Amino acid sequence: MTTTTTTSSATFSTAAVYRPGKIRNRVLWTLQVVLGLFFIIASGGPKIVIPNILMENPPENLTISLGLLIFIGVAEVAGGIGLMVPRLSAMAAIGLSVLTVLAAATQAFIADKPAMGIFPLVLAAIFAWIAYERRDSITSLVR
Repeated sequence: MTTTTTTSSATFSTAAVYRPGKIRNRVLWTLQVVLGLFFIIASGGPKIVIPNILMENPPENLTISLGLLIFIGVAEVAGGIGLMVPRLSAMAAIGLSVLTVLAAATQAFIADKPAMGIFPLVLAAIFAWIAYERRDSITSLVR
């Protein structure tokens, strides 16, 4: 159902707003908070706070530049915070989904450890689902 409202030479089209049900909303918020805290505390936080220790990997592990490591940490922390902000949750989920797909590709193709890319791909699927379910927040940001 689409309605059109005309206001002083501007035409706005509003479609029905999708909102998940009560149980699905609780599941989504639980996932968003848990994953948000994971990305803030366990994943992105150490990359920002102690990047020099993380750079001292054994030779068999993939090493990246310090600037890139800090950038990834900032992106993860920002995504984790964004997951817990209602208006930003869908956009943060999209960003984290892209980030985790890139992490899986890095594990598979650059580090030559494709088995290590499974967890980031599972996270990418969860973030894509969160973004799909929270898609009404994207349209509200556009307005």
